[in-house]
Amino acid sequence: MLALLRAPGIGPVRFARLLDHFGSAAAVFAADRAEWSPLDLPEAALDYLRHPDWRRVEQDLAWLEQPDNYLLRLDDPHYPYLLRQIPYPPPLLFVHGDPECLRTPQLAIVGTRNPTPLGRETAHRFAAHLAEAGLVITSGLALGIDAAAHQGALAGGGRTIAVMGTSLDRVYPAKHRDLAHAVADHGALISELSIGTPAVAENFPRRNRLISGLALGVLVVEAAIRSGSLITARQANEQGREVFAIPGSIHNPLAKGCHSLIRQGAKLVETADDILEELGALATVASEAARPVTALPPVVELDDEYQQLLAAIGDESVGVDLLVDRCGLTANDVSSMLLILELKGYVATVPGGLYCRLRT
Repeated sequence: MLALLRAPGIGPVRFARLLDHFGSAAAVFAADRAEWSPLDLPEAALDYLRHPDWRRVEQDLAWLEQPDNYLLRLDDPHYPYLLRQIPYPPPLLFVHGDPECLRTPQLAIVGTRNPTPLGRETAHRFAAHLAEAGLVITSGLALGIDAAAHQGALAGGGRTIAVMGTSLDRVYPAKHRDLAHAVADHGALISELSIGTPAVAENFPRRNRLISGLALGVLVVEAAIRSGSLITARQANEQGREVFAIPGSIHNPLAKGCHSLIRQGAKLVETADDILEELGALATVASEAARPVTALPPVVELDDEYQQLLAAIGDESVGVDLLVDRCGLTANDVSSMLLILELKGYVATVPGGLYCRLRT
């Protein structure tokens, strides 16, 4: 699988298709061009499949021999539960630190790389308070709000995760080397990129889907109207996660992105407790769902609204819009309730963004 991960032009989507088609990475390499051709692979990928770079795979294996380094496959019980639910999750995750913290309820905190002093302090304070309350704080180790979030979590005596836009044998930006060590000592550094991958611009937006995918929700502290943080918030919405935004002065250009999110339905928050009130039940359920299980979790009595939603699903696969029409609830309420029902084992997602009922 490490060799297949390094194939040029094969990202998570093609990786999944190849495994579905051939059954294993070994079978992919054992095939020939005629068998690969129906999958419409780029020429560079076809050349690589004929002549894999085993020397570079050895770099991955050498890295894995070092202390506190791990590789999680999608079917590994330690693979983060919520991340596994996003469309085309990373087939392999490189982890440096404690892989267990990946399965603990998380909140992502993101924002501009050039915050105001107040924005930096706000991110630090929110992260410290939320970490003290037991949430793992997830961010991207970037300058600005990301760094303040990691530092706040550490100052609060909590745990934090950095999702890297490079491989884990290097730190970007280099000035955050000490911060990266501290994060690994009190949480984990993770990446979907093979060892030896440098800082390439296109990899940073790509990693944002992991930041949102790992977490129950995303908090945007300060962001300009074209900020990359808004991409993370959009991905969080698409993944069914909560989106929170902190308002600011109408004269602050770094508040415009947050105000735009709030107009689009993000929850306006003024204190860390606002977030804890929203995520309280979700965090409890996610923590329970992260434990390895061999059967469906025990039946938990549901209140009337949840029973109504289950009844509305019926015996078919349905989407959120149809459930909104049937139940008279808001789309946000239905999405949140579906996540809880999925974590409790009552429903499951199926292709096309639909939901089916597992039990009554």
